[in-house]
Amino acid sequence: MQFTTTPTYVASQDLSVAVNAAVTLQRPLLVKGEPGTGKTELARQVAASLNLPLIEWHVKSTTKAQQGLYDYDAVSRLRDSQLGEARVHDVRNYIRKGKLWQAFDAPGRVVLLIDEIDKADIEFPNDLLQELDRMEFHVYETGETVRAVYRPVVIITSNNEKDLPDAFLRRCFFHFIRFPDAETLAAIVRVHFPDIKDRLLSTALTQFFEVRETAGLKKKPSTSEVLDWLKLLLAADLTPEDLRRDARTNLPRLHGALLKNEQDVQLFERLAFLSRKDR
Repeated sequence: MQFTTTPTYVASQDLSVAVNAAVTLQRPLLVKGEPGTGKTELARQVAASLNLPLIEWHVKSTTKAQQGLYDYDAVSRLRDSQLGEARVHDVRNYIRKGKLWQAFDAPGRVVLLIDEIDKADIEFPNDLLQELDRMEFHVYETGETVRAVYRPVVIITSNNEKDLPDAFLRRCFFHFIRFPDAETLAAIVRVHFPDIKDRLLSTALTQFFEVRETAGLKKKPSTSEVLDWLKLLLAADLTPEDLRRDARTNLPRLHGALLKNEQDVQLFERLAFLSRKDR
């Protein structure tokens, strides 16, 4: 099984190599990169490309590693015991399988996405070391050990918001998704908008990179944001000439798709003011 560019996802050669190396080594693939560069979508495309089911575990700030294994609902069991329910005698009725258990218990190989692992507490990655390394865990309430029938393809994403523990990093194959160059970004755009005209695409991407490379930006626009912007341009049926920036503000048309905070909008307005002042 080899992953490569798909009809709906443009993967660079080094990204394809990283995915296939992780699959061969049977190591989790840790994918980092700025938000909006397609890290989560990568897992979906890998699953589709390898014809494997996908199990998604989206991590939040309150997520604990134990939730990926299982949840034991002791409160429901206590309530049922007070009501005299017969099901109370089997503890398994109160255990809900987590995403890791679902992946380990699957009838065939699956792709397991652990999305945005850096959102959770710093202990979260450490708490998963043994489970991801040995592909097994113990269920204390039943005394059983759950082992992976088929070792899943594990893809872990991070927005690099916090450092991950060294012990966790040692167990992963690492890849950083760099922001695509103009040629690769144009190829990505054509996957989503195959009928876009060359002049509009060229003009829009030139302007996009000018915006992205403006010194002092708090948040640079990402791949997902340029796709949203182009979708709006196409919906409004704008021409390359329509994309001329507002001379008063220096802002691009429909700039709300690209600039996501008031500081960056004000930055362009100040630059426009200084440019007028220097004339």
